[in-house]
Amino acid sequence: MLLTRGRGPELEVFLVARAPELSFFGGYWAFPGGVLDERDRDGGLDEDAALARCALRELFEETGVLPPELAARLAPSERERLRGDLIDGSAGDARWFELIAGAPEAAAGLRTFGRITTPPFTAVRYRSRLFHVELPAGEEPTILPGELTDGVFRRPETALKGWTAGEHLIVPPVLFLLHALRERSFEDALDRAARVCVEVDDGVLHPVRLTPGLWMAPLRTPTLPPATTTNAYFVGTDELYVVDPATPHADEQARLFALMDRWLEEGKRFAGVLLTHHHSDHVGAVGATSRRYDLEVHGHALTLDRVDQDFRPGRALADGDEIDLGHAPDGSPGWMLRAYHTPGHDRGHLVFVESRYRSAIAGDLVSTLSTIVIDPPEGHLATYLASLRRMLALDVGVLYPAHGPSCREAGRYLRYYLDHRREREEALVGALSRGVETPAELVRAVYVDVDPALHPIAARSLEAGLQKLADEGRARRRGTPDDPRWVLSESL
Repeated sequence: MLLTRGRGPELEVFLVARAPELSFFGGYWAFPGGVLDERDRDGGLDEDAALARCALRELFEETGVLPPELAARLAPSERERLRGDLIDGSAGDARWFELIAGAPEAAAGLRTFGRITTPPFTAVRYRSRLFHVELPAGEEPTILPGELTDGVFRRPETALKGWTAGEHLIVPPVLFLLHALRERSFEDALDRAARVCVEVDDGVLHPVRLTPGLWMAPLRTPTLPPATTTNAYFVGTDELYVVDPATPHADEQARLFALMDRWLEEGKRFAGVLLTHHHSDHVGAVGATSRRYDLEVHGHALTLDRVDQDFRPGRALADGDEIDLGHAPDGSPGWMLRAYHTPGHDRGHLVFVESRYRSAIAGDLVSTLSTIVIDPPEGHLATYLASLRRMLALDVGVLYPAHGPSCREAGRYLRYYLDHRREREEALVGALSRGVETPAELVRAVYVDVDPALHPIAARSLEAGLQKLADEGRARRRGTPDDPRWVLSESL
């Protein structure tokens, strides 16, 4: 729900702050909105009419705003009680559905201007209808504490200035609309949004922007489940670095290059390619990108040596090396990316942290869809845990993984990863103490929460866990190469 007041240069949009604990964009500023209720369809309404009812209901729940056709039918005391009933989901909310069913004209002030679908890298996806409504005369939005913590009217320029200064985060579709409203007339901005919605549905790659100067572009890759895509990233202002041009698929490369070509037409330039590591689902388009745009490829020496493609080799990056980004989006000088060597998943793995907003392009250090596979001999669990602890100590802001959506609280997520690995180790030691010995039996005992179809992948991480225990003198392998068995050291 794009709720506005004023016109022309006086136009303001209403933004709501989502509670930090919410799993979907918790801690971000967004537009009011919500999910279709089956009762929005009462009376056999078609989808368009049901979604319009849903829009009015969610607007009322989240802001208390009603169109005049409904406001005139409610006394102030009943209005507040009805809003509370809707939020609580109590029996009294039937009054709302009775009220809205008797006032079909209430949706006359709504204007739909597009539909968007949550990108495929997220665990939960929504197909959302976008509505605009102008604040009715006599109405003033209010926020009740709960899923939302605040709500304000802001001019697009003011909201974007705060975002660029790093004062708050804004969900990507809202960012896009705020930029469009700042740069175009209101009608042109909504028309632009509608066109982009159609383009995305038709397969055009539309990058997701969350942190100033950083864009995420999920590309279909032959990666490990549950992921189906790998996030390529662009970082910079007028001159951009491409991080992990991932896909080997020709149709996905065409989408990537169409985006880069559009940016060139708009006056942007590309400075080079950066790689987090050499795994195939991260480097599929490295050679094609380097050749097409005549770009040097930079990464750890171990990565550059193992990418079997024709590309322009650039700088071999070591721990602590810095990449100049010029001025940050807020105009501050000395903006840079710093490379951190973070082995464990891959011996040449790098994480890139930008200096202004402390965002981290994390590669396969973490995933927000699942845990990372540590596959010996390349993968080494103790080294990986040390890399996690090192990143935790850096006090990073937003974490951008290769697989899955970004994470606003990097520290919390890194601690979760460390805790999860500790729990896995405890489960492994517990299974060994009960006399479970073979790798197949241990996988079933330790990875009870994992789909059995994924047990062959889990077996590689299990091997890493056993190796860590062996390195620490806590477990030993016995048996034959054809029939390996593991026991705790004190059992021998």
